[in-house]
Amino acid sequence: MKKRLNIEKAQQAMGEAGLSQTAVADALGVTKEAVSQWLRDKSFPRPGKLLQLGKLLGLSFDDLVIKEELHTPRVAFRKKAGAKTKDHHIEKAQEIGRFLRHLVPYWAFDTLEMPPVLKSPSCDYNYLIKVASKVRQDINVAPGETVDFDHLIRRFRELQAVVVPVMWGTKQRHENAVHIHLPDSGTTWVYLNLDTNIHDFKFWMAHELGHCLSPSLEGNEAEDFADAFAGELLFPHDLAKKTYGVLSRKPTTAAKINTLKQLAKEHVISPNSVWQQVNAYAEHEGKPDIKLGKSFYGAVTKFNQQYLNLSEALFGNADKDEQGNPSAREYIEKATKEFESPFFEMLKKYLKENDKGPGFVQTVLDMPLLDARSIHTELT
Repeated sequence: MKKRLNIEKAQQAMGEAGLSQTAVADALGVTKEAVSQWLRDKSFPRPGKLLQLGKLLGLSFDDLVIKEELHTPRVAFRKKAGAKTKDHHIEKAQEIGRFLRHLVPYWAFDTLEMPPVLKSPSCDYNYLIKVASKVRQDINVAPGETVDFDHLIRRFRELQAVVVPVMWGTKQRHENAVHIHLPDSGTTWVYLNLDTNIHDFKFWMAHELGHCLSPSLEGNEAEDFADAFAGELLFPHDLAKKTYGVLSRKPTTAAKINTLKQLAKEHVISPNSVWQQVNAYAEHEGKPDIKLGKSFYGAVTKFNQQYLNLSEALFGNADKDEQGNPSAREYIEKATKEFESPFFEMLKKYLKENDKGPGFVQTVLDMPLLDARSIHTELT
């Protein structure tokens, strides 16, 4: 792990203390040139001088030093609406990524060829039409047909991404899905929260597929592309164009909302996703937006309440514990079968060959220790 001086904080502390570079040099018994080298990131203080510098400036080691990890895990979040990604969210996901490195030797895919990715991903409307059309063709979905879960799951496998189905609850968690890419091994891991509405879940899967296709993007740029790609894949241009015409002829807001709900039901996506795609089409064509008012959001909530969460649909008939969770065996078997995921087989091999305890399971699945013990027992 490479370390460098936090120049911004060091200079700020020097300014607040009224210390010049010469004053710092005199206090530490070094030359002014040495201090100048530190503050221009040309060199790094020796341990003793670093400790003295921290005391002089009133800065802790963590404040004074920036740790740069070689091949830092790259993470992306599909968040709950309105949630903000903070540093501790990123750090926690990166820590999971570091533990995932232990599973790379048990990789379940042929690594002779790298999976295909997009050269220059962007949110340009015409570009998105071409990309989504190509992906729909690759997964054998005709224009106008509905993309189903199996199509998305198999595309993840073709892109050599390991899907990790998790049960993270519906209220306590910040993430709906987490994408972790390990640059050193070129591996991709997609965590999908099963405790989510089935219509939203499909959009999040498509969103994560967008990340798999655009590993060159980071931050908001990556999130914006993944969202735009998911919308175009699940409700493409031709459907949006047709729907815009239908909605424009509806005499009332209620009639428009009912049409969106019916289309959402047919395509197993949220009415909001349909509406967003229709207005994306309208913006591109220079047409007026379809306006629905505040009542639309209440209608979406009621629409979602008619359907089970995916976890309820998968484990509705399974034996449950006191917290209402399925048994470890049921969870592992269903997650492996329904998502065609090699994750638990890889985890099983690693645990057995390296004699690892439930603590590893707890970290890599980000779950309570009690649940991790059950998973560990089942796998070993």
